[in-house]
Amino acid sequence: MAATPPLLVFLLLALVLLSPRPHVAASDVSPSGGAAANPFTARAALIRYWKRMVPTNRPQADFLLAKLSPLSALDSATFSSLAAADPSALSRRLPALCAAARLLCSPATANTYSAAARKDDSSAFASYQNSNFSDYGTGAAGGRSSFKNYSDDLNVPVDTFRRYSRDSTGHNDSFASYSPEGNVVTANFTSYGSSATGGAGDFVSYDHESNVPDLKFTNYDADATGRRRSFSSYSDDTNAGDQYFAGYGKDGNGVPTSFTSYADNSNVIGSSFAGYGEGAIGANDSFASYGFNGNVPENNFRSYGDGGNSGSERFTSYRDQSNVGDDSFTSYAKGGNAAAANFVNYGNSFNEGSDSFKGYGEGSSKHSVTFKSYAADNTSFKAYAKSGVDFKSYRNSSVIPSSSSSDAAAAGSLLSLRKAGGRPANRWLVEPGKFFRERDLRRGSVMPMPDIRDKMPPRSFLPRSIAGRIPFSAAEVRRIFGIPTDTALGKAVADTVAECERAPNRGETKRCATSAEDVIDFAVSVLGSDVVVRSTANTTGSKGAILIGKVGGVNGGKVTKSVSCHQSLFPYLVYYCHSVPKVRVYEAEILAVESKEKINHGIAICHLDTSDWSASHGAFVALGSAPGKIEVCHWIFEGDMTWTVAD
Repeated sequence: MAATPPLLVFLLLALVLLSPRPHVAASDVSPSGGAAANPFTARAALIRYWKRMVPTNRPQADFLLAKLSPLSALDSATFSSLAAADPSALSRRLPALCAAARLLCSPATANTYSAAARKDDSSAFASYQNSNFSDYGTGAAGGRSSFKNYSDDLNVPVDTFRRYSRDSTGHNDSFASYSPEGNVVTANFTSYGSSATGGAGDFVSYDHESNVPDLKFTNYDADATGRRRSFSSYSDDTNAGDQYFAGYGKDGNGVPTSFTSYADNSNVIGSSFAGYGEGAIGANDSFASYGFNGNVPENNFRSYGDGGNSGSERFTSYRDQSNVGDDSFTSYAKGGNAAAANFVNYGNSFNEGSDSFKGYGEGSSKHSVTFKSYAADNTSFKAYAKSGVDFKSYRNSSVIPSSSSSDAAAAGSLLSLRKAGGRPANRWLVEPGKFFRERDLRRGSVMPMPDIRDKMPPRSFLPRSIAGRIPFSAAEVRRIFGIPTDTALGKAVADTVAECERAPNRGETKRCATSAEDVIDFAVSVLGSDVVVRSTANTTGSKGAILIGKVGGVNGGKVTKSVSCHQSLFPYLVYYCHSVPKVRVYEAEILAVESKEKINHGIAICHLDTSDWSASHGAFVALGSAPGKIEVCHWIFEGDMTWTVAD
């Protein structure tokens, strides 16, 4: 073989050495250090999209990249092809899609227990989850079933109890620490304990600190005799859910039920009692500290105790210390015989709520209804029984009673406290530090920081090639993702779609973004292509005092406009994004008060024009002013983001 001429070797070597090396962006490098990321992943695709939409070479936000789909390139192509051909085809591969794409999906029922599975009349279920109990405990004689730490700390648990303990005698059930700290919890009790004799059921610390629970008791203890039921610390410290009792204790005989510390310290909890105790004999129900210290609790009693005989209901410290709230009593104890209802210390809300009594005790015989220390500013009584009703110390909270000088002095002191903002602490009035003034955001200032933690269950964006082909309708999303309509997640999907379809407020531009690319598109459409996205770095400092370090105003602290994006509850990530005019955005070092070490990097936004805000907005409750008179600032919470024109 002929030797290669030395000159040619030299020229080839020079060409290799002088040729430009391919550029590998830091964001395209794998975490291990050297190899470039797969160019077909969602991360690589979004980086390319960012560079095309934001050509000014602004850095991509790590927190936005972290929310992208973890689907492999192969899985992404597979599911994208399915969605392109027929979005409903995704439902046939749902378990694989949910697991691989990190979505929020309703779990398949893990366990089913029936009457045939019961070995004896005593059972212990500890650390169980997502189970279906049908005809379990039917006909049991004595014994006890215990559910402890059931569905603990789960996302979207679904538990069903059908005809549980039906026709049992002296059988006891205990639910302790049931679904604590769960996310989007669904529990269904249908015909539970119906026609049972004796025995007892206890719910202790049920749904404690849960997020968006949906609980249903249908025909629970119907036709039961002498069966005691106790709800203690039920749904306390819970966020935004619903409880529904339909036909509970219907036609029962001597079925006492006690609700103690029910929905205490909860946020926007709705409870509905329909046909509760209807036609019952000797029903005895007690509501103590029900809805205490809650935020906007809504309770609806419809046909409660209708046609009952010798029923007794007692409401003590009901909705006491709560913020606003609404209660409706329709056809309550209507047509009953010898019914007694006692309202003690009812409705002492911090801010005005509303109470409606319609057809209450109407047509009843020998009934007794007593209101003692009932306080409300907005109460209506329609078609109310004209006799057998006794009002003791009933007053509007804004009216000073004249029954005695001590009463007048006490009421006057209460009014003075309210006018001076010195009312007793209520956690829902406004969390300390949630809103603040622009002047508070300065170096050396010590201030409380609210809980900025993301309360939403973890999810990821779907690739746009999949999300863009899923019809954005509640019915279609529930069908494709196999979400029952009558569950907590099913209702959340409907709420999200409704909010997205709502007409924008005056001066507002909004969009619900179903992919990361959609978020970028909206921000660019409002602010232009030279944009930066920011969020508070972490949650350190939440619920405690913080020291403000160096503060810098975005765009030199000039008045600008921004785009803010907030998460919505959906199977995959959906962001509600809207334009926010006339704001100033700040970056602030957050330091530990004692050590003065940096613990966080906060993003705060100050709204300069509050003239269109409601006068009852929490910002004015906290800061003591009115719409249009002050600016209002707040931190950008974990999971949320704000976009501005770049400096």
